[in-house]
Amino acid sequence: MTRNRHPSTPEQIEIVRWGASLGAITAEALALRLDTTHASARARLSVVERRGLLLRDRPLTDQPALFSVTRAGLRACGARGVEPCRVGPPTARHLSVCALAAAALERCYGRDYRLMGERELRRDERESGRSLLGARLGSLSGKGRQQHCPDLVLWPHVGDGLPVAVEMELTVKGSRRLVEICRAWARCRAVAGVIYIAPEDVARALGRAIDEARAWEQVVVLRPNALPGMEGLEDKGVL
Repeated sequence: MTRNRHPSTPEQIEIVRWGASLGAITAEALALRLDTTHASARARLSVVERRGLLLRDRPLTDQPALFSVTRAGLRACGARGVEPCRVGPPTARHLSVCALAAAALERCYGRDYRLMGERELRRDERESGRSLLGARLGSLSGKGRQQHCPDLVLWPHVGDGLPVAVEMELTVKGSRRLVEICRAWARCRAVAGVIYIAPEDVARALGRAIDEARAWEQVVVLRPNALPGMEGLEDKGVL
């Protein structure tokens, strides 16, 4: 009964907004984004959770706890057209690493770019009735051409420059599928380029797919160690 006695602070609302964009966030990611300690970030998330704006889940014991936004949180931060994220074992690792990558990218490029999560991108595409930057795939599945959306997008703050798509690739896809996606990105004229963030074994497979798709000018692969706050994740078995 006391959770809404005092209004949420602008910082708390921004934490909720960030979580709504990404689906779920972790204390590690928030600590990196705010340049604070893990304990401080965890305490801030706990306060927002007690207010009923975030929901804490830990479906995998070897992964950090994930904080997703409740419906009350979505209303509080004004996140229109976005549903609460379902956190479970199949998605936990990807959500955790995605949040950390988002924080790292904001630290690196936040002065020039605004970061958007896939959930916001899909909402904007639904509202506009068209694809904003997704790569159009062929019909390997037999279901006709499909849109492939990136996990994150870096939108320029000013000017009419094109956005940069960011893909988190944590497991090796089938080689035909990878080539098809890389070829689709190479054809896409709605983005300035595509950054894949991938551990070593996945990066090798991506490199082969990029070569076969002749997507060298459009697609690059970064190892997690290249981003601040993600150093050593492969050694720790997180990726």
